[in-house]
Amino acid sequence: MTSSLSSLWATCRGIRRASMAAAMLAALIGAAGCRQDMHDGPRYKPLQSSEIYPDKQSARPIIEGTVPRGFLKDDDVFYTGMQGGAPVEKIPMPLTDAVIARGRERFNIYCTPCHGVAGDGDGMIVKRGYKQPTSYHDPRLRNERAGYFFDVMTRGFGQMPDYAAQVSPRDRWAIVAYIRALQLSQHASVGDLTTVERERLERGETSSPEPAAEGAPQHD
Repeated sequence: MTSSLSSLWATCRGIRRASMAAAMLAALIGAAGCRQDMHDGPRYKPLQSSEIYPDKQSARPIIEGTVPRGFLKDDDVFYTGMQGGAPVEKIPMPLTDAVIARGRERFNIYCTPCHGVAGDGDGMIVKRGYKQPTSYHDPRLRNERAGYFFDVMTRGFGQMPDYAAQVSPRDRWAIVAYIRALQLSQHASVGDLTTVERERLERGETSSPEPAAEGAPQHD
């Protein structure tokens, strides 16, 4: 009985050793089959020369007409403010209270240091020696087309640097809309007012009445 058990145990150990040896052999064969060709594949370092192309440059020029994803500018008027080489007359997007408010916010951030809060050209850095820009209320600028202001923000003019990197095209148009609001605020006439606004002006009211809180009683 003891002899049979010893024989069985020896057989099991032999089988286990054989299995381990087979696993190790398979692992070695697999490791031998692994290659580093893709990991260490041939490639060019930046600006390294190449013998493949006639100009010896490994960095190839971008194909003409290539457009980066998300940068397709298929509306020349919207992205340049120009049409046929001349500034466009109107702002090429719907004007809402939100657009004007956005334009005011961006104007206060980027424009007031030079142009001042009211657009008079008396900003803080002008008071400290920077060249004074023309007031937005100057007759020439009051009669300029909307696209002119957009183009100046895009490309700069005189002492003014361009703001194309800081201000998106939509925000540039919002600023143009706010500039128009500033110009109108200083040169509006009674004829520009609605009947309700004229009546309020005649009564001496200088601001719009505050809207009643939700749920509050309404009065005539």
